[in-house]
Amino acid sequence: MFVSRPAVHPVEAPPLTDAAENPPRVRMKEIQGMPGTPGGLALRLSQFVFAAAALGVMVSASDFASVTAFCYLVAATILQGLWSISLAFLDIYALLVKRCLRNPRALRLFTLGDGITATLTFAAACASSGITVLIGNDLNICSQNHCTSFETATAMAFISWFAVCPSFLMNFWSLACR
Repeated sequence: MFVSRPAVHPVEAPPLTDAAENPPRVRMKEIQGMPGTPGGLALRLSQFVFAAAALGVMVSASDFASVTAFCYLVAATILQGLWSISLAFLDIYALLVKRCLRNPRALRLFTLGDGITATLTFAAACASSGITVLIGNDLNICSQNHCTSFETATAMAFISWFAVCPSFLMNFWSLACR
């Protein structure tokens, strides 16, 4: 019986070359929206702008402090604005010095912070929208309150939450891929 036998051929190591010819490997593409990218900076700035708009509109109404949900919205948008502007400054720094912000510790911090602020902002916007519907549709006392201001602030908080979601998902995805 004739059986083929495997042949072993020695494998030579590739020749050593300059680093200029073979640049270091890149682990993952720079996806816009991740920390340290122009898309990430745009998301952070939009989060800040809409959180600041929600805060400004809500505080401009004189009777917002009489409702707990509106006070919660003010607190959540303050936290969202501070978080977003501080990470926007960090993104600006990373872009100026061309530094990568994707080390595991930083990603954990960004993911945790985005998750907390997104949850707080969404909960505050939902609570405020419930009170706004109660005041406007169920009780019909919009003539005595600032319904348009409350609705506008709630809408801005939802838009701020919509801007936080891609940041959180990108950071979480990047953290999970490690």
